[in-house]
Amino acid sequence: MYGLIEYDSYCPCCGEAISLMVDVSVEQSTYTEDCSVCCQPILVNPTLGSDGELQSVQLRREDEID
Repeated sequence: MYGLIEYDSYCPCCGEAISLMVDVSVEQSTYTEDCSVCCQPILVNPTLGSDGELQSVQLRREDEID
């Protein structure tokens, strides 16, 4: 699977339901996307399986410390 897919989840900043376009063109990446409700930046970290299918998506606040 390549390109963008729609992913429904909840914003880690405001808790509202959101829909994101997740980039699945690379096996593992982290990028920033703004919440469509509160406009806060969200770190999006999708993980793909060996078959190229989306396995999981981790969403977290940009100001969250690892």
